[in-house]
Amino acid sequence: MALLTLSSPHTHGPNSTQKVMLTVMLATLPGLAVTTGLFGFGTLINVILASVVALASEAIILSLRKRPVGFFLRDNSALLTGVLLGLALPPFAPWWITVIASSFAVVFAKQLYGGLGNNPFNPAMVGYALVLVSFPVQMTTNWALSSQMTGSSFAPLGDTLAAIFAASPVDGYSGATPLDAYKHLIDKQTSDVVLQQATFNGWLNGGWEWVNLAYLLGGVVLIWRRIISWHIPLAMLAGLALCSLLFGWDEDMYTPLSLHLLSGATMLGAFFIATDPVSAATTVRGKLIYGAGIGVLLYIIRTWGAYPDAVAFAVILMNFAAPFIDAYTQPRTYGHKKARRGLAAKKN
Repeated sequence: MALLTLSSPHTHGPNSTQKVMLTVMLATLPGLAVTTGLFGFGTLINVILASVVALASEAIILSLRKRPVGFFLRDNSALLTGVLLGLALPPFAPWWITVIASSFAVVFAKQLYGGLGNNPFNPAMVGYALVLVSFPVQMTTNWALSSQMTGSSFAPLGDTLAAIFAASPVDGYSGATPLDAYKHLIDKQTSDVVLQQATFNGWLNGGWEWVNLAYLLGGVVLIWRRIISWHIPLAMLAGLALCSLLFGWDEDMYTPLSLHLLSGATMLGAFFIATDPVSAATTVRGKLIYGAGIGVLLYIIRTWGAYPDAVAFAVILMNFAAPFIDAYTQPRTYGHKKARRGLAAKKN
């Protein structure tokens, strides 16, 4: 009987950039669905608007650079940038905030460096940091209260559209995030008193825990599909938790651990933002150091800085350090007695 002989390689179903980006976007759907169900339509509108602006910005710049527009748009990287930005921005943020953040992320944080694979910083977080620093009022006062916080339903679609596109106030449906409220109220009140505020309504995380658990579920799917590895998310969450246990054990003085882990953009940042394959560290030990650094910076800025949720700043600061971390955490090459790291690795 004749044997069937095939030459290598024997891989099946390789992951293209297009498939990887699409899988990441699909993994955000549980978080988007829970956010919409608890906080209203604002985040969904932001995602759509940011995605359209990101695709349009990418198409314009590619045309100016005389690059094939369709080919690069189909890799879904610009679309993913828009999705992540839309998820991160306040649900009632004015439309021009979303336009500025999304266009800046694609044009200046991505295409200015040569496009996908050449950007040293996470584009979505650069766009977010720009509008947060430039427009702090709009970025901190347009957060939606969940139906769990208000004790009723979320803002109607018409009111949400008016808030985004006509700057119409949505009284009774907007307020500070739990992280922001707890940080500023705990200086003068005890934890029990703070939790009676409308932002919490007796619940420590005010509905944000379900959003973060949904992103955690999406992140686990990405690890299971081998789109990302566990090193950066676990190290980031461990660094954040360790700092909270060491310095924030007194809930009458500092934000408690559960609020750090299950509020704000913690899980979104850990699984979908910090794991950006272009701007993150790439070696195994480097990923652990990189992720832990984000977690520590996240706690420091949240606790003693001016911004209640510091995922964007922590990620961008560690983007700076990623090449250095990779240079000094290179694994040993097969056939060599020890790894070549730092300047010695550069010479070879």
